[in-house]
Amino acid sequence: MIKYDVVVVGGGPAGLAAACSAYQNGAKKVLILERDLELGGILNQCIHHGFGLHYFKEELTGPEYAERFIERVSQLPIEVKLNTMVIEITQNRTVKCMSSAEGYQEYQAGSIILCMGCREKARGAIGLPGDRPAGILSAGTAQRYVNIDGYMVGKKVLILGTGDIGLIMARRMVLEGATVLGILARGSYPKGLRRNVVQCLEDFNIPLYLSHTITNIIGKHRVEKVVVNKTDENKQPIAGTEIIFDCDTVLLSVGLVPENELTREANIQIDRRTSGATVYENMETSVPGVFAAGNVVHVHDLVDFVTAEGERAGAAAARFALGSTIKDEVLQIKNGKRVSYTVPQKIRLSNLEKGVDVFFRVNDIYENVGIEVTSNQKPLCTFKREFLTPGEMERIRIPKMFLEKATSDMIEINIVDRMG
Repeated sequence: MIKYDVVVVGGGPAGLAAACSAYQNGAKKVLILERDLELGGILNQCIHHGFGLHYFKEELTGPEYAERFIERVSQLPIEVKLNTMVIEITQNRTVKCMSSAEGYQEYQAGSIILCMGCREKARGAIGLPGDRPAGILSAGTAQRYVNIDGYMVGKKVLILGTGDIGLIMARRMVLEGATVLGILARGSYPKGLRRNVVQCLEDFNIPLYLSHTITNIIGKHRVEKVVVNKTDENKQPIAGTEIIFDCDTVLLSVGLVPENELTREANIQIDRRTSGATVYENMETSVPGVFAAGNVVHVHDLVDFVTAEGERAGAAAARFALGSTIKDEVLQIKNGKRVSYTVPQKIRLSNLEKGVDVFFRVNDIYENVGIEVTSNQKPLCTFKREFLTPGEMERIRIPKMFLEKATSDMIEINIVDRMG
């Protein structure tokens, strides 16, 4: 069995950043295992600009962003195995994988970093009614066909869901000569970034139908018609409000799910709110020596934050592989009023220098509010925000000095109304 200090599962933006960080923090034998034929992950098909504004302070396309880190990896003695599928990780940090070049392999790792990313929800996950003809694709699949394989997926397109991939593909289809009849949001607000709503829909005069959903798809061999209904406050279709669209393609942008089959099989604790691993402040999971970063933990809006998580996980994984230990006094983070989840879910104060970054999403749109951190219902600190929306992940940095004032083993993140 071949031994490595750190094994990274996944060669997307989180995995590339994690591997570089692991090496730079003392892990001299680092391995990246990637199931695709190239490094870069989902960034390779994201040819639009808008990446790197936070991390590189400049605007890049997805492939350009990926290339920056692929180049860093190539300049370091980091081993990369492509076209390699990891089939199991164990709690004693054995990584089992398969490849056409080497067959079945096992690697013993000082620490493991899980960076498998996420996948799109398919038609079956949302119970989409109607016929099952050709022409129904996830937005990400359409993106790969158009941007990498060079196939046009349709001419008259209707998009269900307002995730960022759906918004971006609305614009992309128009640029390729298709007619986008509209994009449907089951709820009362779009779920993607505001900048994508403006740049992809408003700038291209693409109709946005809020509180609408598909209630039937009609077609024998190819999509022919789609029936759309308005939805009520519970997001349920309203009878008698049917609109019929003549189209040949339906794209689905109805949510992303962390790719956590390996995580579950290793009996790593999963947070049902994020569908990703429960992690500590340094991205360590419930299994010592196994770390996770990026969209496999929770779905991000910006690749810059994925990179930051990867770097944090890489540094911590290197320290673990080199024998560093952390005291176990744990402070739990609970999502309170109006907050859907938090990452991390646990903090070890002994492992903090100045503070901790906490990421979270809210459950509705709020204006002129405060983000209040409490312990035993007593405020520790508050952060002001003019606008919060579920479509944009929020981040606060809680100084260690406030966390040390917690009067129990739990703190809570709440959204509260501001006076005045």
